[in-house]
This record gives sequence, C-alpha cells and structure tokens, in this order.
Amino acid sequence: MSSTPAIVLVHGAFADAASWAPVTELLLSQGHRVFAPPVFNRSLAADAAYIRSFVEQIDGPVLLAGHSYGGAVITVAGVADNVVGLVYVSGYVLEEGESLGELQSRFPDSDLANHLIYRPYTVEGGEPGTDVSVEIDAFAQVFAAGLDAAKAAVLAVSQRPLSAVAFGEPALAAAWKSTPGWGIVSSADRTINPDVERFGYERAGLRTVVEIDAPHLVMQTHPREVATVITDAIAELS
Repeated sequence: MSSTPAIVLVHGAFADAASWAPVTELLLSQGHRVFAPPVFNRSLAADAAYIRSFVEQIDGPVLLAGHSYGGAVITVAGVADNVVGLVYVSGYVLEEGESLGELQSRFPDSDLANHLIYRPYTVEGGEPGTDVSVEIDAFAQVFAAGLDAAKAAVLAVSQRPLSAVAFGEPALAAAWKSTPGWGIVSSADRTINPDVERFGYERAGLRTVVEIDAPHLVMQTHPREVATVITDAIAELS
C-alpha cells in the first residue's frame, strides 16, 4: 500500500472523464496513480455514492479532485475514510443540506443559464426524468471557451447531460468540514459565476485558492497549472 495519495479526477456536467485528459497525462508522466472514473450525472446522491464506492476500493489514501458539478460530488463522496484531501477546480462547494440551485441563486446567473436545453428521458418503472444540456451552437462560447474550434465542436456533440433533479437535491454531507481542501477559481468562467466558486471556497476555509485567468474548462486550457495545484496538495499531505 502506497502512502502517497492516489488521485481521483471527477468530471462535471456536460463533459466526461476525457475533459481531464491533459491533466491526467501530466500526472501519469510524473508517476502518480491516477483514476478518472465516469460520473453518470443522474442525481447528486447517486453520483456521490458511486464515486465513494469507487474510492473505497482503492488501496491507500486518495486525493479527490472535482471539476464543476464534480465539486459537489466530491463534497459528498469525500467523507470516505481513505480520502485525505479535496481539490476543487472551477467547482461547486456545497454546505450539508444545500443544493446547487440554492447556492447559485445567491449570485447573478452566468451566460450558461440562457443556453440550456431540457429534454425528457425514460425512467424504467418511474416517472420520466429531464436531461439538461448546453445548446450545441453556444457550447464553444459558454462552456468550451479557449479551446480549438474543432475540439469544442466535438465536445459539444458528445456532452454528457445532467439530470435536472441534481440541481435541487441537497448535499447529504460536506466533506470539507473534516478534510483539507484546495481550490482553483476560473476567473473568466462563463459557465459558473466565478463568485460562486470564490464564495464556496471561502466558506469551506480551503488551505489555498488559486485564481487563473481561464475559462470553465481550465483543465484543457491550463493543464500544467491545474496539475501543479494537485501535486502541491499531495506534497502538503505527504
């Protein structure tokens, strides 16, 4: 069993684990144990339960890094006994009992709010759900700003929607109350109001908060800076 934390990279809404790819590549090249599991984006409780189960099957300590909605997921999943640190990347930091919608409602909407699409989906044996995704024509500007146009176009048509129930679902735990955390604010974020990020990080008392003049997908546009925050956190924990 290694004493150096393994790194689990948790993606957010409208993306998948490949959104972390440039950071994943850097961390692997440095010899770190890295995992980038899927998040199914069906509900906050279910997504957090899956990530917690994934983490608890890893031998040794784990550092969780969550992007965007993935920040809310690690806030809940991070209560797993072997989680020793949390890194929030353009992320939501919820209080226990608070929902994404409640946190966002305290601040002006980002550009994303005007470019969401709602589509029903079938739930076997239950009421239909509603998927939320980003308008394809607006995706490059509000979600994938700063990326090559061809790459943004691919991401736009392969995005992973988020079920609408996740917006109103209260967080069942707040791991930051007992686990140290670090944060990255994307100051040019058009998906999440950067003040939402700043507020959550300050409330959680994160050890270090780094501001990067970057869009929402900062892992794609500034992978070295993101990887450095993660490895600096590991160095503090070692």
